[in-house]
Amino acid sequence: MIDVLVVDDHTIFRSGLRRLFSDEQDIQVADEARNGAIALSKLRQRMFDVVLLDISMEGRSGLEVLESMRAEYPALPVLVLSMYPEEQYAMVAMKSGANGYLSKDVEPDELIRAIRHIANGQRYLSSKGAEMVLMQLDGRDERPAHQKLSAREYEVMRMIVNGVSLTEIGAKMFISVKTVSTHRTRILDKLGLTSNAELVKFAIRQGIET
Repeated sequence: MIDVLVVDDHTIFRSGLRRLFSDEQDIQVADEARNGAIALSKLRQRMFDVVLLDISMEGRSGLEVLESMRAEYPALPVLVLSMYPEEQYAMVAMKSGANGYLSKDVEPDELIRAIRHIANGQRYLSSKGAEMVLMQLDGRDERPAHQKLSAREYEVMRMIVNGVSLTEIGAKMFISVKTVSTHRTRILDKLGLTSNAELVKFAIRQGIET
C-alpha cells in the first residue's frame, strides 16, 4: 500500500483526494496537513511513501517546505500538485528537489499514475513538462527569464510582486534582510529590470500567478 501524506490548505481538496484514492487498492491518504509546519511534524512521527505537496499555502510556501523536507529526508518521494501551470513552476519545483510536478487540473488517472511512478523511485512530469526538460537538455531552453530563476529567487520575486516588504520576506523565509536584498538584486539583474515597480509590470505581462 502506498501511504500518501497530503499537504494542502484546502479541506475540500484534501477530502476529494481521499475519495479519489479510496477506489484504488494500492493507494491511500494516510494523513493530511494544512501547512508545512504540520507536515514536517507528521514526517518526524512516521514515514510516508509519497508526499503530495501544494505550493501556495498558509505560512511557508510549498517550495520552502520542500527545501526543509529535502534537508531532513533527502530520499522522500515528493510530488508537487499545484494550481499553477507547469510552464510556470515545474522546472522551479524540480530544481528544488521535487520528484514530479502536476497541475491540479490534471486528469485523475494521470495523478494516480504519477503517484505510482514516484513511489517506485521514478520521476514524473506530464508530456508538456517532459518536453520542457528535453528542450533544456538539448540546449534549447526557450523558457522566459523568470522561469530560469532559482527556486528561492522565484519565491522572493513572488512575494515582492505581492507587496511583501523585504523585512517580512526575511521573516517568512528565515533569512536576513541583507540576503533578501541580495536575492532582489540578482532577480532584477537576471530579468533586466531596475525596480520593484518594473518587476510588478513584468509579472503582469508574463501572466505570473501569485
